[in-house]
Amino acid sequence: MLDGIFSFVLLDTRDNSFMVARDAIGVTSLYIGWGLDGSVWISSEMKGLNDDCEHFETFPPGHFYSSKLGGFKQWYNPPWFNESVPSTPYEPLAIRRAFENAVIKRLMTDVPFGVLLSGGLDSSLVASITARHLAGTKAAKQWGPQLHSFCVGLEGSPDLKAGKEVAEYLGTVHHEFHFSVQDGIDAIEDVIYHVETYDVTTIRASTPMFLMSRKIKSLGVKMVLSGEGADEIFGGYLYFHKAPNKKEFHQETCRKIKALHKYDCLRANKSTSAFGLEARVPFLDKDFINTAMSLDPESKMVTTKLTSQTQYLPSQVNVEQIFYMGFSRSSQRKEGSRNGF
Repeated sequence: MLDGIFSFVLLDTRDNSFMVARDAIGVTSLYIGWGLDGSVWISSEMKGLNDDCEHFETFPPGHFYSSKLGGFKQWYNPPWFNESVPSTPYEPLAIRRAFENAVIKRLMTDVPFGVLLSGGLDSSLVASITARHLAGTKAAKQWGPQLHSFCVGLEGSPDLKAGKEVAEYLGTVHHEFHFSVQDGIDAIEDVIYHVETYDVTTIRASTPMFLMSRKIKSLGVKMVLSGEGADEIFGGYLYFHKAPNKKEFHQETCRKIKALHKYDCLRANKSTSAFGLEARVPFLDKDFINTAMSLDPESKMVTTKLTSQTQYLPSQVNVEQIFYMGFSRSSQRKEGSRNGF
């Protein structure tokens, strides 16, 4: 089974049949439309179908379309899709190994790259694992062993402060980009054009990412790792603490993951693609999702306050989920380990 992020069309020139497919979660954007003459149109942007199709719609993630079958077929159907409550006991090291593998898998590249680092838990974990495993990779030999990190925000914003703290801890080459409220307002029209949605929350989040992507690309960077997906998988949004039981908690995480292609993935993919920048999202690795979503959801729910010293990230970063994912040990960080855990 294909692993990765993709949208593609395969044409068999022997009989002019074709197949179209989209990745499991819908990290990449894809749309399908039908013309008045019965023709089928495929595009990564809706604007490419608007003038020629009588009807067009989002191509469903985890599906393929076959001209021979004349319709869609779901190729991605993991156990958690039916939303039944799993019962696998919580094992933090299994979560840790699965996530490390997801990040390492995405270090396979032959272009200059970096990480988006807001200083929050999700992007900080991605940056920390990347910094640790970068040395010895083909990318490190070609572009240097020191990781580049990027953060954007209004002057004095919490993201800039937190991102700088984590970057200093990890020893990355950190790039801060500032924008003003007026810069954001001026960019809204372009953001809507590229992201192709009027969803208020998505546009609000896309605007700084759009401005940052333009500046990152101007530095010659062509790929970035980002932290999308963690809140959906682990119930990281604030309202999840109100879940009445583990069944409803799990069902809500399933619903959020299935809807990612409409919101966070749409933002991450199109805000960066507007400038030819590729965004890779380790939290949405298929194997990692399967591992995390097979756990008894009660282990993800807020029950007790966890405190621990960690050598992986600064103490200001949320400790609870680091502890949950097995990235926490009560040991002092050794001198010279700034690029590792």
